[in-house]
Amino acid sequence: MSKVSETRKQFINGEFVEGEGPTFQNLNPSTEEVISVYSSASVEQVNEAVDAAEEAQKKWATLPAVERAGYVKRVAAEIRKRRQELAEIISREEGKILKEALGEVDGSAEYADYMAEWARRIEGEIVESDRPNENIFLYREPIGVVAGIIPWNYPLFVFMRKFAPALVAGDTVVIKPSSETPDIIYEMAKAIADAGIPKGVANVVFGSGGVVGNALASNKKVGFISFTGSVETGQEIMKVASANVTKVSLELGGKAPAIVMDDADLGKTLDYVVASRILNSGQVCNAAERLYVQEGIADKFVKAIQERFSSLVVGDPFAAGTDMGPLVSASQREKVEGMVERAVKAGAKVLTGGERLKGKGYYYPPTLLTEVSQDSEIMRKEVFGPVLPVKTFKDLDEAIAYANDCDYGLTSSIYTQNLDVAMRAANELKFGETYVNREHWEAIQGFHAGWRRSGIGGDDGKHGFEEFFNTHIVYVQYDAQKK
Repeated sequence: MSKVSETRKQFINGEFVEGEGPTFQNLNPSTEEVISVYSSASVEQVNEAVDAAEEAQKKWATLPAVERAGYVKRVAAEIRKRRQELAEIISREEGKILKEALGEVDGSAEYADYMAEWARRIEGEIVESDRPNENIFLYREPIGVVAGIIPWNYPLFVFMRKFAPALVAGDTVVIKPSSETPDIIYEMAKAIADAGIPKGVANVVFGSGGVVGNALASNKKVGFISFTGSVETGQEIMKVASANVTKVSLELGGKAPAIVMDDADLGKTLDYVVASRILNSGQVCNAAERLYVQEGIADKFVKAIQERFSSLVVGDPFAAGTDMGPLVSASQREKVEGMVERAVKAGAKVLTGGERLKGKGYYYPPTLLTEVSQDSEIMRKEVFGPVLPVKTFKDLDEAIAYANDCDYGLTSSIYTQNLDVAMRAANELKFGETYVNREHWEAIQGFHAGWRRSGIGGDDGKHGFEEFFNTHIVYVQYDAQKK
């Protein structure tokens, strides 16, 4: 880790340059200490980064896709080379326990390799014409400059979600990380340089969403904005991007329901539900945010969750045996606290947790709430913290109705040993993802995409890769007469 006295720089056109905007501090959420200081990019510097990306893209797009993929694999190799260091950076600046941070690092390298494999699978189409002597060809071509705006909860993995498919597709990128977790992306800028990525192909600019993010979203040279974050910020990006009719992909919030039927394997289900609520201290968009339990098993299952929550170790992310670290910031903890306090005032009962832990760090314990109404804030708005409200239901009809009664539509789950019940839920739950008898976590070869207020577009797999292309239809009419 660099000395705090060093002010970290922007990465523009292959060079580290001083930011022209105000400085900001990066805090360790476990200790509340300053661990790094950054200078923000000015609007002019953001535009310089976009200009550099636009110029570099002209040559980058002419390289064979397999050659572009080779550069992405080099970055994956740099990540593996720095594995322990990168994981420690994530734990230090975000509060994620080290085991989970190592998983994020490994997953990011795997994601890069996976997307690199698509280099030989970029395909067009031949479309049948209505006319004689005509062929219709559909080409997939790079969009150009991609703006990647990434969150703080999985900064390295989401960075790779935007970086790897863009480069393999022939696009270039300008990445803006969250100001809560800039260190890991600063290290990625160094890894990009060390991997020999040509200048201008990948750029990183630091600063606030209001200045840096807005400058990216409003730049007419940006062809695609890929954003992961809150609904409110996503709405602002859409508004700004609309001036240039810029394509957007928005992976926004979630309020995932988990439905537990009375025939579920309660031991496995307990493990899956708890894992899906406390992962990264509950700061996961696809986490189980509300629990619906069938009446016949409700008392037994809720008691089991209460006991499991009470036994979890909350503390130092670097300590062996820690189950959950702090929340990312003071403001995030205050948000979670406020939602729990309002739920209690509205009649909810706290079975365990419910109060911040004493001492340094933004710690908040796993919290279990019962006696909550379907129309309460805690059941309708994303908490993004280790809080699980529980409601009982009579039958599957009621469970599906409760689950779908939501503005979000990212992930959902059901736990049952009845195939008919599982298949009906899979067909009737109005969410981009449904997990049956497993934890909430997507596969890199799937398609992570939400419905309703959870977003537009998506990530991962073939369909996520295709987000980074334009289509180009070419009509070729020819003279069929023999010469």
